[in-house]
Amino acid sequence: MTEEDWARRDAEFRLLPDETLAGVLADYAEVARRTDELVATLPDLDAAHPLPKAPWFEPGAQWSARRVLMHVIAETAQHAGHADIIRESLDGAKSMG
Repeated sequence: MTEEDWARRDAEFRLLPDETLAGVLADYAEVARRTDELVATLPDLDAAHPLPKAPWFEPGAQWSARRVLMHVIAETAQHAGHADIIRESLDGAKSMG
């Protein structure tokens, strides 16, 4: 990835001036819908696909659909936990314990 690619990627994690929360949530819902469609078409969870070229993947590596889905679930849970910590620090309410 070039520096420009990383700068673009960094910008993807911010609400840009021409974006709205409603628009971002609609985009998220569309990606979720497309993901559901893709998962429904998999022959089985052992189906594998090569990973993109990136410094953190071994050259020629591939992951099964099962591994990809588990990774998405783990990442979503981790980031939801981060958001919950921020929310708790703002409102003082605890969701557990």
